[in-house]
Amino acid sequence: MSRRAQAPVRVILPDPKYSNLMLAKFMNVIMKSGKKSAAERIIYGALDRIAEKTGKKGPEAIEVLSTALDNVKPVVEVKSRRVGGATYQVPSRCARPAARRSRCAG
Repeated sequence: MSRRAQAPVRVILPDPKYSNLMLAKFMNVIMKSGKKSAAERIIYGALDRIAEKTGKKGPEAIEVLSTALDNVKPVVEVKSRRVGGATYQVPSRCARPAARRSRCAG
């Protein structure tokens, strides 16, 4: 067991334009090398495209993005199961909280 102090859980602030926590988390996933403004451009550009194609603006476009992200999340995860001398990858269904873990987050 490590003797170091446990890292504090950081609070993620909602995004500045729509004040939506899901958008802020998705921006952090998209962001590379700390370039948050580039990630914001990508996300807000995607929301503008959704608004153009569907005619839904603001919160409705965020709902479309949210359902798209739910469709992309995996439904099945594999766990190792040792039977005899062999190890098998056994598929098991992801529960909702498990879908937020790194394995099932996509």
